[in-house]
Amino acid sequence: MSTRLRQAVARLASPVLDATTLALLASLYFTLAFNRVFLAELGAHGGVSVAVAGAVAVTALQFVLLAPLLTRRSAKPLLSVLLFAGAAASYFIARFGVFIDAAMLRNALATDVAESRELLAWDMLPHLLLYWLLPTLLLWRVTLRPLPWRRALLQRLAAVTLALAVGALTIQAAAQQFVPLMREHKALRYHITPGNLLYAATRVFAGERHRVRPRVALGLDARQVEHARRPTLLLVVLGETVRAANWGLNGYARQTTPRLAGLDVINYAHASSCGTSTAVSVPCMFSPGGRAAFDADDSVNRESLLHVLAHAGIHVLWRDNQSGCKGVCDGLPMENLAALRAPGLCNDQRCLDGILIRDLDARITAMTGDTVIVLHMLGNHGPAYFQRYPDGFRRYTPTCDTTDLGSCSAEAIVNTYDNAILYTDSVLAQAVAILQAHAADRDSAMIYVSDHGESLGEHGFYLHGLPRAVAPDTQTRVPLVMWFSPGYIASEHVDTGCLRRAARADVSHDNLFHSVLGVMNVRTALYAPERDLVSACRTHG
Repeated sequence: MSTRLRQAVARLASPVLDATTLALLASLYFTLAFNRVFLAELGAHGGVSVAVAGAVAVTALQFVLLAPLLTRRSAKPLLSVLLFAGAAASYFIARFGVFIDAAMLRNALATDVAESRELLAWDMLPHLLLYWLLPTLLLWRVTLRPLPWRRALLQRLAAVTLALAVGALTIQAAAQQFVPLMREHKALRYHITPGNLLYAATRVFAGERHRVRPRVALGLDARQVEHARRPTLLLVVLGETVRAANWGLNGYARQTTPRLAGLDVINYAHASSCGTSTAVSVPCMFSPGGRAAFDADDSVNRESLLHVLAHAGIHVLWRDNQSGCKGVCDGLPMENLAALRAPGLCNDQRCLDGILIRDLDARITAMTGDTVIVLHMLGNHGPAYFQRYPDGFRRYTPTCDTTDLGSCSAEAIVNTYDNAILYTDSVLAQAVAILQAHAADRDSAMIYVSDHGESLGEHGFYLHGLPRAVAPDTQTRVPLVMWFSPGYIASEHVDTGCLRRAARADVSHDNLFHSVLGVMNVRTALYAPERDLVSACRTHG
């Protein structure tokens, strides 16, 4: 090998660049490697010219953002982080059709290790090797050439100015197609990677400043009005990722809720969720203002429905088989049952939802006075639907017995998902049986509602978490069921026929806060009787 050839190979193996050039190359790589879905969507909606304009504009924008941040010391660590984040985000965007926004990032940060493990499939490994590890290894072989600071500053200013001009001219040239397309399909911007991650992180971590504020008390005026002399027990069961479309009581082709169908339940077939993720929906449904007034950042400093109940003198208990209460039970009694590892109900990673009712009867027997118990289910949390039910509930086959949903047929995914609903139906029926067993000493009720729905591959979407403004109904329509003991119906003068007629209307998570207060006969300035699903169906009182 000649000396010149060896030198050329050496330069390719260990290139010497200035920070501005590295920022440009990184921006171009981000566009081509991480934004394939975004560019494909632009091409599908607006044609090749719009896709090319989008690629140029995104590259220019990313360069404008990167250029001021990359110095000889910061360039490699910062780009290494962005390469990993971009590779991971692009995988989930391509695999599950997710959109990366603040709500999705907030939900990811609240995810526990077990949930994270389930999202990792073997096909993610070659993706990370190709789009993160290889370019990162090459990045760290780059030698960054020092420049005099005046020259570096002028070069950076000129490059940024040129990039702004190129980006603006490109958008202007394609404005007739590009601008209406982005206005009509606003959610496309959540596919621009890693810009989506940086924007979401800014929103989320800016919201962290709220956490240092004192918690705002809610419902300090709460009190119970006179009601039946016997104690009242309410079970609030939070389902996870169960969508209304596959709920047997809603008229689904399969009867996935056979045991509930045999009980005298009130089923709300037209219920919608506050959000499309647990981190949003749970705090929202436990807040008084509903979806229109909910602020995810501000909610961390406000008490919830459970605190209002406690102010009224009601005993409150949260029992969890998921990833926590998202702040709504802070400072109140809480049991993490997922950590019990009970034989027959738990493995090394997760517990079946039967853990929530394993000793529920004994807990109720030991309780005195009016009580609200929240059971937070693991439910149908994906993608490991096959791990959400015991073998005895594997009724619909074939099943998708892997977290790699892309390797399963649509039929297998739906079968597995429906089997998990069958198990939820069984757990709920067992909970009702426990309440019925205490009919002699207390009046009782149960409210079941899922936190959000799920996409099972329709239109290329899987799982959940899409921005609610563009999320399909499968992610926002959820089951909502109520059950009342005969003793509660009699003592509280509830007209169940009225409830069934009212259940045909559209309802939402906005009704939960006020309905729970109504069921427990709690009055406060926060209570809105028009949002209480039971209030209008009491014959008196």
